[in-house]
Amino acid sequence: MIEHWGALWMGVFEFLGGITGLLLDVFKWIYRSIFYKDIQFGRAATVGQIVRIGFRSIGIVCLVCGCIGLILAFQMEPPLATFGQTDKIANIVGVAVLRELGPLISAIVLTGFAGAAIAAELGTMVVGEEIEALEAQALNPIRFLAVPRVIATVISLVLLTIIGDVMAILTACFVSVELLGVPYELYEANTLAQINLSDFTTGLLKAAVFGLILAAIACYNGLRVSGGAAGVGKATTDTVVQTIVTIVITDLLFTAIFYQLGWN
Repeated sequence: MIEHWGALWMGVFEFLGGITGLLLDVFKWIYRSIFYKDIQFGRAATVGQIVRIGFRSIGIVCLVCGCIGLILAFQMEPPLATFGQTDKIANIVGVAVLRELGPLISAIVLTGFAGAAIAAELGTMVVGEEIEALEAQALNPIRFLAVPRVIATVISLVLLTIIGDVMAILTACFVSVELLGVPYELYEANTLAQINLSDFTTGLLKAAVFGLILAAIACYNGLRVSGGAAGVGKATTDTVVQTIVTIVITDLLFTAIFYQLGWN
């Protein structure tokens, strides 16, 4: 039993150390690309990754976040109606979506849509010895492969979170106004009265950190693939599981910190 727990914690520390080392390398190359004109991380590659990761995820993020808005409105109506407070659906949805559900749901969706794809793509390059070919030509894989994907994932997740927030609030508004009889003017007034700039900015801060975590874990697992096709499959599965668990734990830490700071 002791050996089992020891191996488990060693695996956790190895994972955290690997992710930290990869992110330090990514930040190093970003810093160099900003301050040294002869070093570039590939803007065309970054834009291409934003299109592949972010633009193609808009539909699924809108669908999932829209359904979340519908679910929240329908589920909250019975208990609120008991107290004659059905119009307060707007208050609850606004805060819940902007602070928590928008960035969290968008990150989970993007994990399955793009995180697994990044890990599989890089893993296939490792198996096909393309990474070794880059290194043989003195080309750093972190600089040319990881950096564009990290930047693109962070930017994409922030933008997708904004889109998801809007979609969830609009669908909840539709249900409340059209099906539950809440006047639109009252719904709008309650939403604007409840939410503030800190709700929006804390949600975007979470989204940026979640995007960084997602890309780092996907690149880390992809670049350390071994064992052929089976290794690629394992890296893909590990990426999804590790990313979701890490994002949820990080969200908990953010919530605790914001609570202590009074940003609630």
